[in-house]
Amino acid sequence: MTLPAKAQPVDISHPTSVVGTGSAASCTFAELADAVKKGGIITFDCGAAPVTISITATLTPPVSNAYANDPPTNTVIDGGNSITLDGGGAVRILSFVHPGSWQVNNDALTLQHITLANGRATGTVLIPACNLTPNTNCSTGYDDGQGGAINMQDGLLRVIDATFINNQAALLGPDTGGGAIYIQGTSNSAYIVSSTFKNNKASNAGAIGMLWAGALIFNSLFDGNSAVGQGANNDDANQCACVNNGQNQTGSGGNGGAIYKDGGDGLDVTLCGTVVRNNAANEFGAGVFLTADGSAAKLIIYDSLLTNNTSPIPYWQWCPGVSTDNPHASSSASSSPEPVNSTFCDGNGNCSSLCTS
Repeated sequence: MTLPAKAQPVDISHPTSVVGTGSAASCTFAELADAVKKGGIITFDCGAAPVTISITATLTPPVSNAYANDPPTNTVIDGGNSITLDGGGAVRILSFVHPGSWQVNNDALTLQHITLANGRATGTVLIPACNLTPNTNCSTGYDDGQGGAINMQDGLLRVIDATFINNQAALLGPDTGGGAIYIQGTSNSAYIVSSTFKNNKASNAGAIGMLWAGALIFNSLFDGNSAVGQGANNDDANQCACVNNGQNQTGSGGNGGAIYKDGGDGLDVTLCGTVVRNNAANEFGAGVFLTADGSAAKLIIYDSLLTNNTSPIPYWQWCPGVSTDNPHASSSASSSPEPVNSTFCDGNGNCSSLCTS
């Protein structure tokens, strides 16, 4: 199929900023950070060999205020298939957050022909211990710490021919997640194209997490990502008397080994030509987890392979490795359609082309 225009690489023939002057030593973090703050099209001139730039503080592209009718910003970072941004296991690589903005902003961030490695988001908002009873199943961990490589709120994200490897978000918490990418509160579906996500981990959403957001994922690979939280997430006053995030919140994550989505009318998750393999979750959706959360959000799958995505939970699987509360049902116009030309295999090599369980 022909990919839509927004899934195509951006023309970089007229860059706004060029990082470096022809040598690896000239491609410094300081110069990159300055270029990213300015926005526009950013390219690199670091010599012929691959170069790794150590990210010592989170990069922050410019953002506008849609409520004030500011014109939208556009930032493109093109690594020319030779640049790795490395968080050193200590720093989130990019923050593209519009404070207080929810599903209104059209600022765009495009990452293409680049690798983001070893980014880390650390939780800072600890869920307080519950001193009421019952409290045996109250949530623990963190309410924040999302997006090990990229944390985004509102706007448009495009990831084209990029690799995300060994990134990590907070490892425990009912709502935190997104080992590589976390997106929330956007009316613009993200585009993930010809990209690889390998060995990323978080409490939920080992690779990509979405809260009231959606994504079109084309021709990509998710391999060895993991959701390492425990207990999933529920609202149950019989198991937890204390309130967190407006709920009697129980469980501390573990959903969505590779991909996780929660809520969002009209914001579907579409997989096309994509391989999701060898991912793991401690709870539901070792490959893909989608809870519509009362919305009409759908999971749409074409020409894809999901195999050997493992979870200790044998039930609530639409098909092997896929958990959703909005599965195919002939009586529901809002339910997810049956996958097309796709294969789903469990850890024992048993395969099916249908998701009707």
